[in-house]
Amino acid sequence: MRIKNIALALVVGMSWVGVSLAASPGAGLLQPANNDVANTASLQRGARNFVNYCLGCHSAKYVRYSRLAADLGLTESQVIENLLFTGTSIHDTMEVALPQEAAARWFGTTPPDLSLIARARGTDYIYTFLKSFYLDPKRPTGVNNLVLPGTSMPHVLWELQGYQAAVYDGESDPARDAVHKKFKGFELAQPGLLSPEEFDQFVRDTVNFLDYIAEPMQLQRRKLGFYVLGFLLVFFVLAYALKKEYWKDVK
Repeated sequence: MRIKNIALALVVGMSWVGVSLAASPGAGLLQPANNDVANTASLQRGARNFVNYCLGCHSAKYVRYSRLAADLGLTESQVIENLLFTGTSIHDTMEVALPQEAAARWFGTTPPDLSLIARARGTDYIYTFLKSFYLDPKRPTGVNNLVLPGTSMPHVLWELQGYQAAVYDGESDPARDAVHKKFKGFELAQPGLLSPEEFDQFVRDTVNFLDYIAEPMQLQRRKLGFYVLGFLLVFFVLAYALKKEYWKDVK
């Protein structure tokens, strides 16, 4: 009886999780990031993107510049010259350049640390979020976001992507004095420096870097997993052969 109660509680809990995910902003709109943390060139470009466009407001305080040099195939001098803008030593962590008090005053909240954002939100969420800013004159920053409505983050990549408008399919309901809208897509209102394909690659590289810093050991972990599975397979064969030998005379 107790086992049945536990199983029922698990089913109910999972159903509530499913409901909350379905009701969350941007649910069903996420696009696949298709990033690859084994792509070192992409990680190098992503590190450049992060330092130039994100590190001004967002820290990655669990990552050291020296670790980037080791994992991304860069020399320490390359990291110091091209990536080390907020520290004084190659062994420093990636701290934010913007004072927290000023950030809270300007944006209404302190920008979060992004060290673990890929594990907390997922790469598809970040990829879609960075591509989903649209013009909204009602917002203080002049833009809104389809994935996270009401976000206080400005469209920091506007110069690269340009500005886009959200297009809806809607119909009015005079009886309720309301308009039912369904998101249709984005329409480019002002082009940026990059083409849509180039901007997609820019965002993908940035997401790839965020995925890497969220778990720098993930490639080694996956490689170790194959060794573990291989050991278990060999052990299973030996254990099964030993079992057959012990039980061969048992009728």
